Amino acid sequence: MNFHSKAPPPYPMPNSLMRFLLHWAVTSLSLWAASYVFHGIHFADAQALVIAALLLGFTNAIVRPLLILLTLPLTVLTLGLFLLVINALMLLLVSALVTGFAVDSFWTAFFASIFISVLSFFIGALLGTGVRPR
Repeated sequence: MNFHSKAPPPYPMPNSLMRFLLHWAVTSLSLWAASYVFHGIHFADAQALVIAALLLGFTNAIVRPLLILLTLPLTVLTLGLFLLVINALMLLLVSALVTGFAVDSFWTAFFASIFISVLSFFIGALLGTGVRPR
């Protein structure tokens, strides 16, 4: 009998919850960085940033696939470039729903969504979280 083995923690955090929290943190960090790079993105406070990151994750998980399905012919016709428009629309939707978070224009949302996706990909790769951009 081995008495020196480490006992597992009493309530281990499920892997899916840990991945969700890491994804949320990476999205929050990317949104915060985008607000400094793009002058058209504004957060009233940290609470608005955290809520916007959470809602962006939910819209990317629920609304975005539906939009992709509905606009599939246009996406195929543009060789996938319409997905960039869908990403911008997700950011604009979140800014319309979250008080304290504002995106000034479509073009700001368009370029910021590219920036957020790329930055999230690199941060996720550095952390080894497997966070994939949307």
